[in-house]
Amino acid sequence: MGDGFLYAGLIFWTLGYDTIYAHQDKEDDELIGVKSTARLFGDKSRSWILRFYAIAFTLILAAGFTEHTGWAFAFVMLAAGVHLVWQVKTLDIDDTDNCLRVFRSNRETGALIALAFLLASWLG
Repeated sequence: MGDGFLYAGLIFWTLGYDTIYAHQDKEDDELIGVKSTARLFGDKSRSWILRFYAIAFTLILAAGFTEHTGWAFAFVMLAAGVHLVWQVKTLDIDDTDNCLRVFRSNRETGALIALAFLLASWLG
């Protein structure tokens, strides 16, 4: 059961960071007719990204709790959640350099999520 929560959570995380990435070339997408989440959500993208990240965080947390991962998992996941909120707060969808920097910061998000599960397996 935890695997299903994790898989769904990772899909929502991907929807969030892919929308950030799409904002880098939304003008080009418009010119050639590519339909992207950046074009679909437009100025409301930050709200959608926050929703995607909140759902992702909740589902990934549920995956861990379903597997009885414990306090270390929750603590590191809290850091991952704070990092996701930081991304949304600092995102400027009209600044391509900012979008790239925020998009790339998902390496740290992924590392924190992996660390949470790794610690849980070591301490559990």
